[in-house]
Amino acid sequence: MDLISLYYFSELAKDLHMTRTANRLFISQQTLSNHIQRLEDYYGARLLHRKPALSLTTAGEFVLGFADVINKEEVNLKDILSDIARQERGVLRFGASALRLNMCLPAILPEFSARYPNVELRITDTVTARLEPLVLDGTLDFAVTLNGEEHPKLVSHQLMDDQVYLCVADSLLQSCCGEAAQALKEKAIHGADVKDFAELPFCIFHNRMGRQINQCFEAANIAPRTYITSTYTQVGTTVCFQRLAACFISQMSLVSQQKDIPEDINIFPLHYKGQPLTQRLSLIRMKDRYLSHYSKFFLEQLFQYFDDVERVHMERIGAGSTDERQHGAQICPPEQSLPPPGQSPADRGVLYEVLPSGGENTQI
Repeated sequence: MDLISLYYFSELAKDLHMTRTANRLFISQQTLSNHIQRLEDYYGARLLHRKPALSLTTAGEFVLGFADVINKEEVNLKDILSDIARQERGVLRFGASALRLNMCLPAILPEFSARYPNVELRITDTVTARLEPLVLDGTLDFAVTLNGEEHPKLVSHQLMDDQVYLCVADSLLQSCCGEAAQALKEKAIHGADVKDFAELPFCIFHNRMGRQINQCFEAANIAPRTYITSTYTQVGTTVCFQRLAACFISQMSLVSQQKDIPEDINIFPLHYKGQPLTQRLSLIRMKDRYLSHYSKFFLEQLFQYFDDVERVHMERIGAGSTDERQHGAQICPPEQSLPPPGQSPADRGVLYEVLPSGGENTQI
């Protein structure tokens, strides 16, 4: 028996198709077949049914369990030996949704790559439901997921409660709600209830966040006025920023787009049954997975990124019409007044600096 044969066998068990597995491993079908035959000769048992389709025998199931343990321990051993030798090289396998990868990686990679230029990053973008199995089978070292049920083989680290916001252009709010718009804004800045915005057209999402938002509408016993539906939150952001419809955007997404948010967009924290509506983001990894020094550094950077994002307060009342701004209307985040003379907004953790009439709204 050799480790490479066990590895090839465990990979074949994923596809149960000789040609596909051989192509994926960049070896010939004959080479793969020879390694499987070598294992069967070593253990004196048939590991695969060849007909009518490739499938594991009972003996094959037991050998697969053993192979998975051995393969994971070999990866751990390589990382341990690399740490002992202080070799600044290795492979780090990380997964998350494409949207979250696009947000967090630009903040993490420059410093990580500068410190560990010889560590190869293998990134997988897919949905939460597919990420957990990839961590369990060793394909990924860790992944960012929306919280599901606890798994006995996994360690879960809470990253942040990602607040969901209701975003709507001031002009759209005024046209749909008329004179009630101002009072509605002053109320919603402390927590928006969808029943107060029933007159607005909405971008509705067919995804996990969309299902949460549907619960808000159901609890309010109203059906949303649907302008557009999509599975991609980026579509809703574009429609909202074009002042065509209201949409729901997570805090993480808003923070990543700070520089692109038009100044007339109202950003209200969405509430469900009187409480902020959030999505809990977690990092998952195998309990018995050894963490190399470069893995620990990557996780430190990742934790810091999410901590920084969670500290940002995105809620705000958007700038009104041009006439309102010319008459000195001031826009401030809730419960945050203008800083005293000589103190910058950054000193107080304020996201938006508000200048007197005629000035610009500067993002910090």
